Amino acid sequence: MSFDQLGLRIELLKGVKAKGYTTPTPIQIKAIPVILKGRDILARAQTGTGKTDAFALPLVEILSHEKGERRSPRALVLTPTRELALQVGESIKAYARRVSMRCTVVHGGVRINPQIDRLRRGIDVLVATPGRLLDLAGQKHLNLSRIEFLVFDEADRMLDLGFSEEISEILDLVPVERRTMLFSATYTREIRDLAGRMLRDPEHIEVTPKVTAAESVVQKVHLVDRINKRALLIHLITRERWSRVLVFTRTKYGANKLTEKLAAQRINAAALHGNKSQSFRTRTLKAFKNGEIRILVATDVAARGLDISNLPYVVNYDMPSIPEDYVHRTGRTGRAGVSGIAVSLVSDDEKPYLQAIEKLLKQKIPVEEVDGYTVDRDVPDFVLFRPNNPASEKKADKAIKELVAKRNAAKQRSQTRKAKATGSGKRLGPESKSRSGRRNPKAGKKASRSGSRSPQH
Repeated sequence: MSFDQLGLRIELLKGVKAKGYTTPTPIQIKAIPVILKGRDILARAQTGTGKTDAFALPLVEILSHEKGERRSPRALVLTPTRELALQVGESIKAYARRVSMRCTVVHGGVRINPQIDRLRRGIDVLVATPGRLLDLAGQKHLNLSRIEFLVFDEADRMLDLGFSEEISEILDLVPVERRTMLFSATYTREIRDLAGRMLRDPEHIEVTPKVTAAESVVQKVHLVDRINKRALLIHLITRERWSRVLVFTRTKYGANKLTEKLAAQRINAAALHGNKSQSFRTRTLKAFKNGEIRILVATDVAARGLDISNLPYVVNYDMPSIPEDYVHRTGRTGRAGVSGIAVSLVSDDEKPYLQAIEKLLKQKIPVEEVDGYTVDRDVPDFVLFRPNNPASEKKADKAIKELVAKRNAAKQRSQTRKAKATGSGKRLGPESKSRSGRRNPKAGKKASRSGSRSPQH
């Protein structure tokens, strides 16, 4: 099927062509006709499959034929993060400007006054994060009573980030009679409850298995001691000459620390997380997309909001504790059918996370060794015990481990006794030799208490 067959006006088809798209994705093929027919939808598709244009194109198509009063927005698109809001806003603007419509984006982390000025000039489509939207509405700078279309993008992530209360407040501000579209990468019980509250006789659209990583992503695992993770990452970056890499850490502090260590090795890196100002985040992301920054170290705030074309590598430096987050992270590469590689550095304490991810994906992720950096995948049965090897320590009999511990302790005591016997505390005999090999006639005599080198008289 081609875009020409989806019922879109010629201006939008030109916009699609300008973006370089030739054929619609499965989610676009299924969602666009349903939205054009006027149905509410509950759609699930994995990240990177073209969900944004699946609602952006029909939304602009419908609104362009029904010109309304521009003072207040007629369509509202909610996103969980600033990055995703900006990404969605740019996509809608690319189509809206071709049919003389206005779209603007509002989000936190930046000054509110410029956003107020844009709203006063009038808009058709508003893309927003929940917090800033409620701030503007609470200050009477925004009227949501004329909303005809309400879209939730990445609804599951919105709930994960704790926006349930804000969503309820927003629903109280928009008309009951409206069209609602809910897009999500996963279907949790919370998502189904939210859909039950908001949607009327929705069309259910699903284009992927329950949860899976994109087929175009090559996945691999390196089992590594936690203290060796950074060295392994640097080795992989330099050995393979990776050009652009998105690295995920669990915490903001971890992202900053890893960035500093990479910079110390003269690897061009930058950190991206919630503590950074929005202007910094925007500049950093732009520089990364343009290839000016080689390594971007991010927390999960960036997992769903980044759309970077031809990103070759994603690295899970810290494994996510929520299995679904693995899918969202790896979805930053292998987008739109372009191949990518997702590498996970798994320490012993993170193996339960890996097992949960494999259970979710219903597949084993291949384990690869890197000489000098990774630990053995397993210990042969004929090896009774290999100290400091997690797999061996788990398998070995308790009596064997106790025996090894006793022998190590005895060896340590023996080494300590030898060190004392040959150390500087032992007096040299009268026939002792100096380092030069000559006999030292003063050897064996006590030094004075004052520390003087001259012998006592």
